[in-house]
Amino acid sequence: MYKLLSHNDLDGVGCGIIAKLAFGKEVKVRYNSVSGLDREVEWFFDNENKDTFLFITDLSVNEENEKRLDEFYQRGGRVQLLDHHKTSDHFNQYDWSRVVVEDEDGKLTSATSLFYEYLIAHQLMESSSAVDEFVELVRQYDTWEWEKNENHQAHRLNALFFLVSIEEFEEKMIHRLKTSDHFDFSEFEAKILEMEEHKIERYISRKKREIVQTEVGGLYAGVVYAESYHSELGNELGKEFPHLDYIAILNMGGKRMGFRTIHDHIDVSEVAGHFGGGGHAKASGCSLVDEAYKEFVVETFHLEPLREDAKRNRYNLKRSLFGSLYKNRMEEIFLIYPLNECDWAIDQYKTKMDQTFSSFDEAETFLKRNYGAWLVRDDTFVNYLMEEVKSIRND
Repeated sequence: MYKLLSHNDLDGVGCGIIAKLAFGKEVKVRYNSVSGLDREVEWFFDNENKDTFLFITDLSVNEENEKRLDEFYQRGGRVQLLDHHKTSDHFNQYDWSRVVVEDEDGKLTSATSLFYEYLIAHQLMESSSAVDEFVELVRQYDTWEWEKNENHQAHRLNALFFLVSIEEFEEKMIHRLKTSDHFDFSEFEAKILEMEEHKIERYISRKKREIVQTEVGGLYAGVVYAESYHSELGNELGKEFPHLDYIAILNMGGKRMGFRTIHDHIDVSEVAGHFGGGGHAKASGCSLVDEAYKEFVVETFHLEPLREDAKRNRYNLKRSLFGSLYKNRMEEIFLIYPLNECDWAIDQYKTKMDQTFSSFDEAETFLKRNYGAWLVRDDTFVNYLMEEVKSIRND
């Protein structure tokens, strides 16, 4: 008999689907939140047959259960933990655990891909083209490689996961993977997924007008309240406001928060770890503990949302050799312009700041972080130029 304890997101449920394909009725599967896993492990020790093979995927246990699992294994118990989160790396000290963030070829892993490889390597299931494709879609979505590879099937798979119950998603996927030569969506699924994509676009557009900026621990964060579409929201907000180091997404109903970043030099698992959480370098989370609540709720509640840069300009463009015009809520005017081929400067009210910058992006990041400015629309830019011409003529 087998038992699988896994996460309740797409990657965790992907493990459950693979387990049921491999073991059928011989496996019991339980999906858990990050905080719920340890209760399930304790229940296993108190109630399950000790001959049951325990798999734990996409999650890691607390220190007490870590010791109990090792003692269980040393007494001859069968257990295997498979995870791909950087914050779980210390579990590699145990023979019963395998944590791999990226494989030997430098490819990022997922819990589903690691579990699938394990079952095949131990001859507990055979591979198939349909399952191979399903596992790769889960891996690409969970590692966010789908965007780089423009693999929208992976994104749609996660959208479908949230549109139906876990039980219905499991049933659909298991039947499809058993009966199909290749993985694909039905005509009906494709239609509702198209509708869902439009819904997500509208949701993100609204949230772009609600995000506020704060500094925590020397890093600049964008803070937004949201209960849905965290991955998509974090990614789009990160691209809309690249001067921010990361996006903090607050789910007040669930008393949790997630962290997302688009930057390679930022590791949000370290940010989450400061508040007792963890996860990936680009996506992590934690419970909304008192310290996090103070930093991200109390200290930011009074702040005004960030303003988006003008989108459809023809003249006031970023990186323009003629200069790019910005404004903030204090009605202060700023102009970013090149001094030469290597250096950029900022004028504030036509007075050059002492500091110079090695790139336009560096100058804009400084301006947005310190002055809360945004790229103005063409009409404001044209009026500015007209005033400049008038002043020159008057001189």
